[in-house]
Amino acid sequence: MKRFFDAELETFRSHLLQMGERAMDQTRLAMKALVDGDIPLADKVIVADDELDKLEVQIDDEAIRYMTLRGPVASELRVIVVGMKASHDLERVGDEATGIARRSRKLAIEPRLELYSDLPRMANIALEMLRDALDCFVQEDEHKALSVIRRDSEVDNLNRLLYRRLTSFMIEKPDTISRAIELMFISKSIERIADHAVNIAEEMVFLSKGQDIRHSDIAKTPRLDSLSTPPV
Repeated sequence: MKRFFDAELETFRSHLLQMGERAMDQTRLAMKALVDGDIPLADKVIVADDELDKLEVQIDDEAIRYMTLRGPVASELRVIVVGMKASHDLERVGDEATGIARRSRKLAIEPRLELYSDLPRMANIALEMLRDALDCFVQEDEHKALSVIRRDSEVDNLNRLLYRRLTSFMIEKPDTISRAIELMFISKSIERIADHAVNIAEEMVFLSKGQDIRHSDIAKTPRLDSLSTPPV
């Protein structure tokens, strides 16, 4: 039988997912501003960062109130703790999107570099990882969470490749140094967004199985036999 305040917990989940949608939207818009050289769109992304900050505070307040007033059982407590940690990662995703938007404003008034095309590919992978990690918050699917963690190497490899290409580009064409450095920072922001997706995915494994897999090799193996099942 459901507890009478289950609706509060579902509201908490929905607010976290709403925050996730906004963080992803901000990242998409920031990348569009970069690709299109759209300064007004970049400004829109920068201004909207305050909304994510407010959502993080709201989620923390709801979590604290629930823990204080409702005496959550173990499974509910995991949802609350994981949700608070995930909201912090999502706020950081918003910060990275804002950073991309700020740099896109600078680049919009400069001649384009041909290496722009590598960044949307990286961003798409990072956003797919973030989407799957958030889906796990609803589905509590540790298999999908582990697949998110394993995809992180794709973004890391693309980031390293782009750094090498940009470095060579700067050596060959010194007049592109300032623009190339901005692209390096944007690439690093995308790589960090993927890292935040990994953080959320790791928390989702904890939510589903009650086991902390951070700094472990579990995500590198195809079997989940070593994951324990938590008490309710």
